[in-house]
Amino acid sequence: MTPRKTIQDNPRRVLMTADTVGGVWTYAIDLCRALNQNGVEVALATMGAPLSQGQRAEALSLRAVEVFESDFRLEWMEDPWYDVERAGQWLLGLEEENRPDLIHLNSFAHGVLPWRAPTLMMGHSCVLSWWRAVKGEPAPSRWARYASVVRQGLSKADLTAAPTRAMLKTLEENYGRTKPRLRIFNARDTGLFAPAPKEDFILTAGRLWDEAKNMRALDAIAPCLSWPVYAAGAEHSPDGDAPQFANLIKLGTQPSGCLAQWMGRAAIYAAPAYYEPFGLSILEAALSGCALVLGDIPSLREVWGDSAFFVHPKDHPSLLGALDLLIGDNDLRAFLGSEARARALQFSPGRMASEHLAAYRMAAEARYSSRRHLCA
Repeated sequence: MTPRKTIQDNPRRVLMTADTVGGVWTYAIDLCRALNQNGVEVALATMGAPLSQGQRAEALSLRAVEVFESDFRLEWMEDPWYDVERAGQWLLGLEEENRPDLIHLNSFAHGVLPWRAPTLMMGHSCVLSWWRAVKGEPAPSRWARYASVVRQGLSKADLTAAPTRAMLKTLEENYGRTKPRLRIFNARDTGLFAPAPKEDFILTAGRLWDEAKNMRALDAIAPCLSWPVYAAGAEHSPDGDAPQFANLIKLGTQPSGCLAQWMGRAAIYAAPAYYEPFGLSILEAALSGCALVLGDIPSLREVWGDSAFFVHPKDHPSLLGALDLLIGDNDLRAFLGSEARARALQFSPGRMASEHLAAYRMAAEARYSSRRHLCA
């Protein structure tokens, strides 16, 4: 007879959701690879948009990941609710088909589904915290349904996690106290990013259309800098909108290998963000030995400590001053690049996998403890 699986065991199969239009995709691929190395198979359910050619190649490179693709709209997109409901039925069908030991949700809405398996919900970002950070005011009433859906999803998940304590705090402030919660730092493959001979330019990367990235601040000060500022990332939002920049040198969306080369060559990486719950592109730049100039917000302070320059996102003179100082001081620039890389090496995929496996066991324990309580 096969021994009964215990809560101390790692899951053998996980059903994981991932959107294809942001950093969650990169996080999911790196986590899947690390979980595979720990003997865990993953059924990866994608939403938001069809896989790009590069994303498809990344997924196919993983040995124990089966991808189930869709283009259902995500909960933070315009008028998504019909798609959210359809996606929920699709996901329950995938659970029935794949019989996972655990459900790993990388969004909020589907936490309310009647999952057979225990659920871990990762809170990567949310509209209410984005809106307050970027707009300086509460989200308008049109986001009331979204807020209700997120609150319900968080309340139903067996365990909630986020990549920083700052993100956990804002989830609690916006949606109330959740069930057990913990911080799990994100990671990147340290073998993909490495310093190269540094060149005289500043790099930034991310969704250029996302106001939270604060690309406008860099565009405003770029003419006053003696070095060019390159910006890599998608220009158009999922709804087709695109901001106009006069002074950034736009690189477009770069394949991961090409972006790694840009980061290896960049002497300075700037991300004066209003909102960044973790910042995978910053981690990539740090692994590449870039000196970091970052928005002075709690999450980035939490992740990077003393290994970066911090400036208030609205303080353009301070942003210009920090970049000018680094441009003119080779030793300081090299020192900060070294400090950033040393800090970044702590965020390894192995550590991320270990912490997720521990979280999966905690989610299972929370689910079965709840059942025992109901039956008592």
